[in-house]
Amino acid sequence: MLDIRRMRLLVELSRRGTLTAVAEALSYSPSSVSQQLSLLEQEAGVPLLVQVGRRVQLTPQALVLVEHGKAILDRLEEAEADVARSLSSVGGTVRVAIFQSAAHAVLPRALSLLAAEHPSLRVEVTESEPEAGLFDVVARDFDLVVAEQYPGTTRPMHLELDREPLAADAIRLALPPHPAGRGDARGSTRGAGDGTGAGDPAAALRAVARRAWVMEPAGTASRRWAEQLCRAAGFEPDVRFETADLVAHIRLIRSGNAVGLLPDLVWAGEEPSVRLEALPGDPHREIFSSARIASAGRPAVIAVRDALARAAAAPA
Repeated sequence: MLDIRRMRLLVELSRRGTLTAVAEALSYSPSSVSQQLSLLEQEAGVPLLVQVGRRVQLTPQALVLVEHGKAILDRLEEAEADVARSLSSVGGTVRVAIFQSAAHAVLPRALSLLAAEHPSLRVEVTESEPEAGLFDVVARDFDLVVAEQYPGTTRPMHLELDREPLAADAIRLALPPHPAGRGDARGSTRGAGDGTGAGDPAAALRAVARRAWVMEPAGTASRRWAEQLCRAAGFEPDVRFETADLVAHIRLIRSGNAVGLLPDLVWAGEEPSVRLEALPGDPHREIFSSARIASAGRPAVIAVRDALARAAAAPA
């Protein structure tokens, strides 16, 4: 009979591509992974791996076993969910991958709700970029991911995952505060204008075309979207500062060293410390969560999603 633990290694190899990556993900040594897969070959009675240069490649027979392995692992998760639903309380552990601004704005309140309502539930949280988080949920490294999607872009679609919306998050042009005596009494106002393009989002964006910009690193979905927005307005942004840390964005903008684009969620319901202008088309990014379909019915996952949804609604 085929060993399900060895079949899982084969499934992981199909996803991660190398024995080393599988070993790192599952805390094995590469030699141990190789040995276990050799034993699986003996159990199956057919070759499963062929050496191609420095890498291994799955044979057609291995791919057949991979599909069966995925189905078996899903059924095991469904069994665990059914057992959990038979209990009177919500417990266990839920591992969550979440991107930075959602971690700042949504996570603390969600954890407080869960602690009050489900004290036996343990939630483990890791900050992760959305695309990596989605892959890691498919690979069973996490149970749930909170991810974002920018207007006109799509995240990779994984058939194993579901998708539930959490919030629609407005994105705005962020400018340094007015000097004392300008704007409102606090020197900071939402949509106060820059003296140029007031009331016209496209003109307001063009008015800062020659300013230094702060954006997220090249290759990220937010960076691609931001650059396209500026190009549609007729200019190429002068990106002098690159960082994924939106708190750093705020400080660079507040100090007058840059302008940028900030989602409302970053304020976590607090008063903005920079001036915010509307952007052309009133863009919103979508905040959503994804879980494996096989485990989405688990009471602990349902409870975490419910708390996240309520927390996401609160700052708005």
